[in-house]
Amino acid sequence: MKNLLPPNWQFDTDQLPTATNDKWLLPPLVDLCARLREPGHQQHGTLKSEGNAARQNGFLHVVVPPDTQPVLENGSLLAGLRERAHHDAGIHLHVLGALTAGLAGEFPANMLGLKQGGAIGVTNARRSFANDDVLLRALEYAATFDIKVFFYPDEPSLSKNGVAHDGYIASYHGLAGIPWIAETVALAKQLLIVEETGVSAHFSQLTCKSSMDLIRWAKQRGLPITCDVAMHQLHLTDDALIGFNALAYVLPPLRSNTDQKALLEGLQDGTIDAICSHHEPLAKTAKQAPFAECQPGISTLDTFMALGCQLVRDGILTAEQLIEKIAINPARIAGIESQWRNIGGAVLVDPNQAWQVTADTMHSAGKNSPFIGSTLVGQVEQIFFN
Repeated sequence: MKNLLPPNWQFDTDQLPTATNDKWLLPPLVDLCARLREPGHQQHGTLKSEGNAARQNGFLHVVVPPDTQPVLENGSLLAGLRERAHHDAGIHLHVLGALTAGLAGEFPANMLGLKQGGAIGVTNARRSFANDDVLLRALEYAATFDIKVFFYPDEPSLSKNGVAHDGYIASYHGLAGIPWIAETVALAKQLLIVEETGVSAHFSQLTCKSSMDLIRWAKQRGLPITCDVAMHQLHLTDDALIGFNALAYVLPPLRSNTDQKALLEGLQDGTIDAICSHHEPLAKTAKQAPFAECQPGISTLDTFMALGCQLVRDGILTAEQLIEKIAINPARIAGIESQWRNIGGAVLVDPNQAWQVTADTMHSAGKNSPFIGSTLVGQVEQIFFN
């Protein structure tokens, strides 16, 4: 057995089964972005169904964005949400509050109230700002109260109503494209304002080569930033859309082979700090309309560990580096490292276990995975969570 628990980790290995040859023992995983669909979108999943999917796949700590219905902008609502997630699914929920009121992008939200209510940070998700002055004032406000800001870079005037990466696949299928520059222009602006305000920032779900170049530049300048990539971006490109495959429709979109190669290099050289699931479960009907009218999103919790094991088999990461990207660094980025360590627990993984992705083998209520029907290798065998 490969023991990948951090030094002085709180876990009694006497709990382990006797036959653990060739298996991995990991700390609980930490997900920096998953939509568990409550409140307001229970037709796609619930705290109970998606929290259980997270737990069964090794995630004990899950960060959720505020673009729910209603928007998570009231600190008093957060405690109830956390309590329900723990009661219904046995996971620890960590909430990002709204950066602007109602995520409307017009003026800053009550960030102090959100911080007092237990929000670990704030974000405007993929919603736009009325103008750059609003963004500047919101970041100054966040910096004043020492609140981390999470960004999902996208310039709406460039992405418009696009549904796929702006390349050959989109053109061939007659789909509205989203150019890589839509992400990079937004990222460049946000980095400059982060430098001006000194706010601590995390950039989530980056997808393209130029974004990797900008993040490297910013880190070399000493900006207080981190970034992550969604697991599916490391394994899929826009080729997955061929034949109008709506199961691969996600925002930000799957990019080109060149972009994917740059992401893998960024993962190896430390430019990318973490890997998130970007879990977005959807009801079956959400993917049954014509491609551009479907809802974007991929159900990812169930395939996450297998795809992580594949990164190790492919020589992209060592097992130790994988744990840094999916547990150690995410806990630090979310500001929950002491809680993560104090709660402890462990996950036993069989990296060589082959299994088929089907509706029955997925724990999530959302079966919207482009891997459905595929055989993957690597699976959580047992969890040891209190």
